[in-house]
Amino acid sequence: MNTTIVIIVGIVIAFVFDFLNGMNDAANSIATIVATKTLKPFYAVLWAAFFNFFAAFIFHVGIANTIGKGIINIDILNEYVVISAVIGAVIWLIFCTRYGFPISVSHALIGGLIGPALFFFGKKALVVSGIIKVTLFIIISPLIGFILGYFIMILTMHVFRKSNPIKLEKNFHYFQLFSSAIFSLGHGSNDAQKTMGFITMLLVYGNFINTFEVPTWVIFSCYGCISLGTLSGGWKVIRKLGDRLTPLKPVHGFCAETAGALTLIGTALGGIPVSTTHTITGAIVGVGITRRVSAIRWGTTTSIVWAWILTIPAAMLFSALIYWIFTFFM
Repeated sequence: MNTTIVIIVGIVIAFVFDFLNGMNDAANSIATIVATKTLKPFYAVLWAAFFNFFAAFIFHVGIANTIGKGIINIDILNEYVVISAVIGAVIWLIFCTRYGFPISVSHALIGGLIGPALFFFGKKALVVSGIIKVTLFIIISPLIGFILGYFIMILTMHVFRKSNPIKLEKNFHYFQLFSSAIFSLGHGSNDAQKTMGFITMLLVYGNFINTFEVPTWVIFSCYGCISLGTLSGGWKVIRKLGDRLTPLKPVHGFCAETAGALTLIGTALGGIPVSTTHTITGAIVGVGITRRVSAIRWGTTTSIVWAWILTIPAAMLFSALIYWIFTFFM
């Protein structure tokens, strides 16, 4: 099979994945401002999409480097592994978006890479230190979101305890616009870079570039695709995060988004690919639990956690199967 055609097809699939990523993760950026009626859904996705793209002008490509060089050994693999990884992740992402599960796109991609690399090339194909770091943050990122959400909510209630409730709610509608914008910046910086890493790997395998260095056109294309995906919105996922975890008011949305934004921006600066879904879910639960434990709808939370647990093994199996099919044509 012609290598150039394979690379082009792989890049197109990666862009499709980036678009679907934005569609699924639109919930992360706008669920709280929709649930609190700060913005109507259409304006909310416009708001989030703009700041998703604006992140291109602020953040470096540390996460793209981690995805591209820190999960599998690119010196002993090939472009079909990368394409299989993206297709496997896309299959799982479509399934979860269809049924309203806010999964981790990061971990779908990582599972997609690990599957064919491990099953067909063995342990030598894996960068164990990078996988361990990413795996640890499956637990750490929602925990950080939870802790920050809890304490930011407690601090906010203390600072504004003497304020007029009606005026306070009106003010927090405006504050929430700011917090959702910052969260969308963090979302764009984190998730668009994952696709950048995949496309750059393909360019290296196809000898279009000599070293792993993300081209400028890849950066802006990936930010553009994820922003368009956010514009389309994954409405079932938005409803699950915004309405079914815990009842939210503007002050709760502000605190959850601020906690999520701090987590995402901190990990982006550190080049650590974390799940925006895990992060905002942890933050929402942290905020909700300040009222009472029963304020959290634990049945919904449990179904979301199960989707997280299944993501890496499901993506591994799908991508390994796709790679096995490719072996008949290679």
